[in-house]
Amino acid sequence: MQGPTHLAISWLIGHRLPELRDRRLVTWAGVLPDSDALSLLGGAGAYSEYHHVLTHGVVAAVAVTAISTAFARQRVKVLLLSFLAFHVHLICDLLGSGRDWPIVYFYPFSRHEFFTPYGWPLASPQNAFVWLAAVALTVWVGITRGRTFAEAFLPARADAAVVKALRDIYGRLRPTSAA
Repeated sequence: MQGPTHLAISWLIGHRLPELRDRRLVTWAGVLPDSDALSLLGGAGAYSEYHHVLTHGVVAAVAVTAISTAFARQRVKVLLLSFLAFHVHLICDLLGSGRDWPIVYFYPFSRHEFFTPYGWPLASPQNAFVWLAAVALTVWVGITRGRTFAEAFLPARADAAVVKALRDIYGRLRPTSAA
């Protein structure tokens, strides 16, 4: 799956946490597996060799979860949700990156590759549906709770502006009651 989808899904996993810091930690824990995409800087061959390998496994999951937990206010919740967000990312990649792109979960201890026969291509209707569902849920959370996944990477004022726009649109779409 693509980065924005991982971001939205990971934010949805932690959106109920009361502290912005904790929500951001969970969100980025679910995005950080894709840091091994920086292997692209070494060329297409390096990307093909190392993406879904270096940071898509148990060592990275433990490291990311430990770092997230260390900076969290609600440590137990962030620990559990960060670990969950990380692994939801891996499941999304197994399903939504094509059948021929494995996860090397036990790297560096093992190069065993995990595949699924149920995957679909990156550019697929299924991935578009997942993205649209995540955005729809984010809009709903924005309207009802007053925050969106924009808070993960934008200042609070910007997220507040997004929420205001969503509420303005929603208010216009809501049917008016007859007086």
